[in-house]
Amino acid sequence: MAEDFDAVYKAHYELVFRFALRLCGQTSLAEEIAQETFYQALRSYGRFRGDSSLATWLCGIAKRVYWTNVKRRQPLPLEGEAQRIPEPDFVESLIRRDRRMTAQRVLHSLEEPYREVFTLRVFCDLSHAEIAGLFGKTESWARVTYYRARQMLQKALKEADDNEE
Repeated sequence: MAEDFDAVYKAHYELVFRFALRLCGQTSLAEEIAQETFYQALRSYGRFRGDSSLATWLCGIAKRVYWTNVKRRQPLPLEGEAQRIPEPDFVESLIRRDRRMTAQRVLHSLEEPYREVFTLRVFCDLSHAEIAGLFGKTESWARVTYYRARQMLQKALKEADDNEE
């Protein structure tokens, strides 16, 4: 297993690092996130079911590592400091969260390969050429598939918005 995972590390480190760098914007923090991602991936490698590509799975772990890091670095409120969230910000955050949840549901409703191509392009920051290489297809195929996935998402989100009104 260690030899297999070493190959995974070599094949995907650059992708995970670039994804982490895009999330945090700091090289040193991106390196930490990438290292923690592979540590967590190694610990759970035996449970990887293959529902998505290895790259998508690793980017998902990196995203969770990033958000855990963000939460850990937030300063704690001082004693006696107001704990109440201002109402407009609270309402706005609920709306944004609801919108993200709707987008996530719509994304997961897409058929393959549209879901995975969209995820790799948007969340993993892969180029069309890199996506094409992962699927063994042409770059044109990757561009068209991404474009169609985007169109499907936009249509489904508009329908979801129309149903809420």
